[in-house]
Amino acid sequence: MAVEPTIACVVPCHNEEAAVGKVVHSLRAALPEADIYVYDNASTDRTVEAAREAGAIVRQEPRKGKGNVIRRAFADVDADVVLIIDGDDTYDASRARDMVDLLFEGPYDQVVGARRETISAAYRAGHAMGNKLLTGAVRSLFGNDVTDMLSGYRVFSRRFVKSFPALAREFETETEMTIHALHLRLPTAEVEVDYRVRPAGSESKLRTCRDGWRILRVILDLTRRERPSLVHTVAAGLLALVSLILGLPVIADFIRTGTVPRIPTAILAAAIMTIATLVLLVGYILESLMHMRQEQTRLVHLAYTAPVRTPRYTSQGSSTGPLTVGTTPSNS
Repeated sequence: MAVEPTIACVVPCHNEEAAVGKVVHSLRAALPEADIYVYDNASTDRTVEAAREAGAIVRQEPRKGKGNVIRRAFADVDADVVLIIDGDDTYDASRARDMVDLLFEGPYDQVVGARRETISAAYRAGHAMGNKLLTGAVRSLFGNDVTDMLSGYRVFSRRFVKSFPALAREFETETEMTIHALHLRLPTAEVEVDYRVRPAGSESKLRTCRDGWRILRVILDLTRRERPSLVHTVAAGLLALVSLILGLPVIADFIRTGTVPRIPTAILAAAIMTIATLVLLVGYILESLMHMRQEQTRLVHLAYTAPVRTPRYTSQGSSTGPLTVGTTPSNS
């Protein structure tokens, strides 16, 4: 007899008393078979009480930051499918069934709820533009299989969850998830979901400039770690250009007069070119180490089976068909 796959919903919350109850009820209606975990992240209001009254399993993560919550939840929750959604009721939780169904149909390792703004006030000033700029940067550096990199509404397979390092501390965790999937070429899809304003009494924890800068730093850091040959080639090229600018006049003087009148400049140019060569070689070494680490992560990923759909998980129908993008689904 086939064992039905288990589903867990993880709802990170910090002071979401006004919204978390509705999110839990909506998830329960869409996925009645799922375990719903509300991770309280040092709330000072009645978030915990509201979550328990709605029937959620409440767990605590005292270290503030969404990334810390995801790190804890991915380590603790054991399920074949894990759904994450913010506890502020801005995402349409009723689409959870569509997203889980799509994960099984692929099978995919990640399904992202790409936000579709239903009210102009849903995005705070600067958020939409910042999302486009940061998503564009990731698309350029790591691949084109993403349209909403910062979405906090996602469904993962067990093998994604257990191979994901979860190093981020705050809102940059979605960036880390996106790049993890892109760099390992994990089968990914997207579903358009409505994105709406927060309910009265709920306040956004995202700070546009501060968190935008943190996300940009994460992108740059991940580029350095995941694309070392690119970073070091660019750095080596710039150093080599400086060396040539300094050294070519010295070489021209030597060809014309047979002497080197600017010895300090010649030594400096040679030193910079030597450094450029070393930087390039270090980049190649780091690229080899990155490939080894990538292979190890891939093996951890393959240690878990692909999500398997059973007859119970039959789509109940939806007014909006899913938009799928990304790599071709594969069991390997």
